[in-house]
Amino acid sequence: MNKPATKINNWVLGLTGGIGCGKTAVSNMFEELGICVVDADIIARQVVAPNSTGLNAIIEHFGEGILLPDGTLNRAALRTKIFTNNDDKEWLNALLHPLIREKILTDLNNASSAYVVLVAPLLFENKLNKYCNRTLLIDVPHPVQIERTIKRDNISLEQVNSIIASQMPREEKQQKADDILNNDRDLSLVHAELVVLHKNYLQYAV
Repeated sequence: MNKPATKINNWVLGLTGGIGCGKTAVSNMFEELGICVVDADIIARQVVAPNSTGLNAIIEHFGEGILLPDGTLNRAALRTKIFTNNDDKEWLNALLHPLIREKILTDLNNASSAYVVLVAPLLFENKLNKYCNRTLLIDVPHPVQIERTIKRDNISLEQVNSIIASQMPREEKQQKADDILNNDRDLSLVHAELVVLHKNYLQYAV
């Protein structure tokens, strides 16, 4: 088990997995068990909400054209811009990563349950695992990832493969994770195994 690199009041479980692996379904199960969940994807949206420091900086850099008519960030337009321009991608990462990290640490410290789950697709890639005492990988085979993502997000096979290629290889994540939960089966079986893991985490967190 790891000791978080930064002082965090709570025992932290890092939950990760590639796109389409079902992290949300599993994090919902933790919430049903009374465990606080801090979701890096939700925080990433919060730091670019209207009137936020993050969104104001993005508008200044890319112009008003990066907004939707309702004043919120046009994520599709932003994705297109950074997909084709590495300098813009690096600028955006340099802006958002510190904002996201600061909010994550605040929320981890403010959690009031026996332990807290940090959900992050890029847990290992962005080295967020250094804030975790233990890590859990939600794992499915690549064909399942692809099928679920195309169905859920209505995107092309090429786009899905591009996203998967930008993430750490499945095999590497399997080696890094302390625990692995197979999510390519009936959810009742996933839930039963998660309850066992939960009991272990309660003991670790004491």
